[in-house]
Amino acid sequence: MNIVDLVQSQVIASVKSEADIEKAIASNCDTVFLLTGNLLNMQDYLERLKRAKKHIFIHIDFIEGLSNTRSAIKYIAQIWQPTGIITTKNSLIKFAKEEKLMTIQRIFLIDRAALQKGIEMCKTYSPDAIEILPGLMPSIIDQLTRQINLPIIAGGLISTKNDILQGLEAGALAISSGDPSLWNFDI
Repeated sequence: MNIVDLVQSQVIASVKSEADIEKAIASNCDTVFLLTGNLLNMQDYLERLKRAKKHIFIHIDFIEGLSNTRSAIKYIAQIWQPTGIITTKNSLIKFAKEEKLMTIQRIFLIDRAALQKGIEMCKTYSPDAIEILPGLMPSIIDQLTRQINLPIIAGGLISTKNDILQGLEAGALAISSGDPSLWNFDI
């Protein structure tokens, strides 16, 4: 399965606190980016989300107690078994792909140099998708869809339904948002 087939709702719940897990479970979102947790509570979070039939991507740069190593990726793949991971680190993309996890490369587009570096990283490491931040850049989303043959998820600073629609219109596969009030649009 590829990420394009996996993502049905084009709004992705980006869960930043335990309090938002139940909101994500109750939402229309079928995909969840988990940006909170630690070695002690992650299994519980994952089980709750899996029972709700959510596709879960763990943002491993934010999980307390994990190191950025091949062993951590093996542990995630074998014990936690999420759909995939999100990271800014190229080496972790490589390790996760070796463990058959789906991968999303998170890229912060702060200037043209960051944009070019992001394009090069994607071509070298071939994640399943990229998440670009901030997501309020329709012209950059459009440019990336022409230069990188990967699904694009836009996130960061998304605060209205119009922000979501503009990102999708520009060519993003989906929009990730940490705002639970945006998780129930039927898009």
